[in-house]
Amino acid sequence: MSFIYHEDAGDLSFLDEKTVACIGYGNMGRPCALNLHDSGVRVVVADPSPDRRALAAEEGFRVEDIDTAVREADIVLLLVRDEAMPQTYIEHVSPHLRRGQSLLFASAYNIAFGFIEAPTFVDVGLIAARTLGKAVRERFVAGTGYTSFVAVGQDASRQAWNTVLAVARALGALHGGAVEIRFEQEAELDLFLQQAVLPLFYDTIITAANVLIRAGYSPEAVFTELYLSGESGDQLEQASRFGLLNALKLASLTAQYGTLSRAERTDDLKLERIMESTLAEIRTGRFAQEWAREYAADYPRLRQLLKQREALDMWELEQQTLEMLRAHDRQEE
Repeated sequence: MSFIYHEDAGDLSFLDEKTVACIGYGNMGRPCALNLHDSGVRVVVADPSPDRRALAAEEGFRVEDIDTAVREADIVLLLVRDEAMPQTYIEHVSPHLRRGQSLLFASAYNIAFGFIEAPTFVDVGLIAARTLGKAVRERFVAGTGYTSFVAVGQDASRQAWNTVLAVARALGALHGGAVEIRFEQEAELDLFLQQAVLPLFYDTIITAANVLIRAGYSPEAVFTELYLSGESGDQLEQASRFGLLNALKLASLTAQYGTLSRAERTDDLKLERIMESTLAEIRTGRFAQEWAREYAADYPRLRQLLKQREALDMWELEQQTLEMLRAHDRQEE
């Protein structure tokens, strides 16, 4: 069983007189910096992008180059993209780390797969939101918070957990519960969801849309029923609050029977084997090496895969449906 931390586990006073350097001001970096600031934490921002540096300055942050920010910080929060992080770390972070600093990650990827090795004299921690960066900010502002994973990979100061939990609270990451986990587990679970579950979701939706449109249903009705209405998202939200089985029981009896009886048609053994194979690729590091080669070559296969997916006729019909559904909203603006 994993331990779960809540709001009272983090002591914000532990961050008094400390400076947190947010390295990256993008999809996750900006929400994290804003949340820390609103929690009363002293923040300095650094980002390789001139546009993002300008935005951070416009939004009231002190902005420095990465090297300066690391030298000034007590806590370094790395928030750049996973594939770009090793180079940023080697060139601008590692040379300036000193005893007593804390190195915190929002993703365990680079530590778990050996692309970054922190020196033994710094604390190493993880605060990984289980949601998108946009929701990290929105839920903080709304006061609802979000669920996260937390970990300590290295406790040089014997105060690493105090740092991780204090920063987690300042980010809003304890409000929805923070599950203690190992770095390797966070990276592997994250990749497993992306590679074993989401592909099934996307391919199921695309296949269903094609079947229904060929059968004569209008694209507007098909896309609305499958996902544009938000019904599927609402069901997942209920599952996040009450559990998957209890969410199913909130549906009509017809829906419950149809879901459970037709699930028997799925080839569970084949699906299980596919998922086991996917997990093995992740845990052995084969995918991480594949992705490193893809990044070094400037994403040739990713571009090809996106091009193939973008060529599907259904996207134009989808956008037309969105335009019609949102037409009234635009008229009221």
